[in-house]
Amino acid sequence: MLPNTPQWLPVLAPWLDLAGLVVFAASGALAAAKRGQTIVTLAFFALVTGVGGGTVRDLLIGAPVFWIHDSRAAAACLTVAFAVWLTPAAWWRGAALDWFDAAGLAAYAVFGAAKAIGYGVPPVPAALMGVVTACVGGIIRDVLAGEPSILLRPELYVTAAALAAGSYVALGQIGVPLPVAAAVAALAGFALRAAAIRWKLALPAYRAGREA
Repeated sequence: MLPNTPQWLPVLAPWLDLAGLVVFAASGALAAAKRGQTIVTLAFFALVTGVGGGTVRDLLIGAPVFWIHDSRAAAACLTVAFAVWLTPAAWWRGAALDWFDAAGLAAYAVFGAAKAIGYGVPPVPAALMGVVTACVGGIIRDVLAGEPSILLRPELYVTAAALAAGSYVALGQIGVPLPVAAAVAALAGFALRAAAIRWKLALPAYRAGREA
């Protein structure tokens, strides 16, 4: 288990962390691969995308930055980058990565909220730390790749992370056993993101000049 991991779910928690880390690292490496970049660039994109959200979270909650104190996180990101580099491009086409990304988003949001709670962060900021954990790496990736940020995409993405993190915190506050709360919250976040992918669900957009 990574240093200062919440002491709930000693078996499942590291897998939630690893799932988010690997999926987001893959999305970062693919962003570079689609632009015909070198293995060095793929590795850099994989690392900053995979650890970006967790790094910001740890800095904000006063925790040791997780990947600095455990080499497995960086090693996982670099391994993913090499896997993308060696894999035929045709394997990565289609919507498969979107579904993996949905699973990683939900898992990372729950893990981030749980870690914040473990450091004594109040419920609402803890839920926001889950959103930060799940979304900041993707924002960094999009900025580096020159793509529209996930924050500006119409379909539900950040909302799914908020549902997962918020559900975990809320269920924990009312006394639901934490393993159950984590499973339910992760499934809820994944389900919302999956529905958004399948049916292009989006929140209503602001309309300038709307009449009162």
